[in-house]
Parts: sequence; C-alpha cells; structure tokens
Amino acid sequence: APLQVAVNYNIPLVFYAEHGESEYGGKVMHKDSNKIRDFAEVIEHQIGDDPANWVDDDVTEADLNPYLYPPMDAVERVGVTAFYFAYFFRWSMFDNYEYVKSKMPFKTHPKGRTSGTFTNFDSLDDKIDPLYYYMQFIKFGFGRTVRDGSRLIQNKHITREQGLEYAHNYDAEFPQDNIGEALDYLQLSREQFDMIVDQHRNQELWIQEEGEWRLRYPLPPLGAKV
Repeated sequence: APLQVAVNYNIPLVFYAEHGESEYGGKVMHKDSNKIRDFAEVIEHQIGDDPANWVDDDVTEADLNPYLYPPMDAVERVGVTAFYFAYFFRWSMFDNYEYVKSKMPFKTHPKGRTSGTFTNFDSLDDKIDPLYYYMQFIKFGFGRTVRDGSRLIQNKHITREQGLEYAHNYDAEFPQDNIGEALDYLQLSREQFDMIVDQHRNQELWIQEEGEWRLRYPLPPLGAKV
C-alpha cells in the first residue's frame, strides 16, 4: 500500500523501518537487502507469493488491492525507491521511543506495561497485537517479553539478568487486554479459541501434564549460568 500511494502521488522516496531478516535473523536475499526494499523482498518475506495468484471465484483482484505491488513500469516512471531507515541509523525501539518522547507528548500504556511484556511504549496502536504475540509464544515457545528483552539486552539497555526476570514474570501471560474485542473481531468464543490453539500446539515444544500445557524446555531458573 505505501508503494501504491507513492506511485499515485508521484512520491519518489519511501522509508520503511527495519529490515527484519537482517536485524533479527532470516533469509537475506542480496547484499542490499537491508538497504533497499524491492519486489522480490516483498514477495519472499511479506507475502510469500504473488497475490495475483489468489484470484478465484470468491476472491477478486479488488479484494487483494492492499497486497498488490504497483506495476513495475509505474514504479520506474515515478522513480520510487524504498529504503530501510535502519540501514542509515542503528535500529533500537527504545532509542526511537526516547527520541519521539523528547519531541512530542507521547502516551505510554495506561496500565504501566503492555500485557505479555514489561514495556509500555512499543506497538500500542493495534488492539490485536497482544494476542498476536501470545500466538508467537504458542508457536515458538517464547513470547513478547523474550522478544522485547532480547532486543534491549542486545542494545545494552537492560542486563541479561533483568531480561530473564521479566521473562519469568510475563512471557507466558495470556493477553487479557482487549481480548474480548479481538475475539469478537475473529468471531470466536474463548472456548473456541482455546480449542483451536490447542489443536495447533507444536508437540516438540509443548506437553500436557495434569490437564495443563507446559513447555518442554522452559526458561532457565533465575541466577542460572547458561
């Protein structure tokens, strides 16, 4: 969609945030992957296929409009180039927050932290985000606290010991914030949601004991040397 806007309004320069595969691990397609976003990157990492292939009797091209890349001749005519901001400045969600806070009256989470993590400033604009990160916990065995803590440890904003303590406190927390609205949007009851989630738990990561799901490989205890 940002590239569509750029083409429609003759905007030659677009900035995205960070290149996820370079910052957090993944398939880096070419030497400029962390600098320039192109059609191949979008197909490989954001979508996984050309959305034009999804048109059928029920799904029209108009339905897929948010996922469609502008025609290449139009991109070339306008001269649109999409860069990643993190190529030019070190990517740090905490430093970004500190900068924005110094420039405007930024509002943090009203409860002091976001459900499922210890931070109160990141990704506050989407009511389904806490549920999204809980599904990360179900799928991979680590949740939003480990994600946030790892990034802050990497950039030396907190210590490993602090991050581990946060993870023990919050990583497995179910996202009560906005869960009612999220389930209404998904048209699911809590019982239906739990049933679907449990059907898709990775048995290599999860084991059911005494009627409760537990991680096969839990966090190391506080104070442990790893």
